[in-house]
Amino acid sequence: MSKGKDRTVYRRDDGLWANKLNDANRASSLHQTQREAERSAKAMLLNQGGGELTTKGVEGKIRSKDTIGRPDPNPPKDREH
Repeated sequence: MSKGKDRTVYRRDDGLWANKLNDANRASSLHQTQREAERSAKAMLLNQGGGELTTKGVEGKIRSKDTIGRPDPNPPKDREH
């Protein structure tokens, strides 16, 4: 799996939600809500051909991981989405 296309959504210290490419120094986009940031990240991943989306909660812990735009080679046994 290509790590260069993976993205993370997290809350910044100023309260905005960031959509960031994992290898980048800066966020690709900033949003008022976590939902907006996730939608933006999913759209970008689909345009890039797919990748892994990691969403962190307010406390900074990983809340969700999802493979976007391509079949997951190791699908989870539970059904989150």
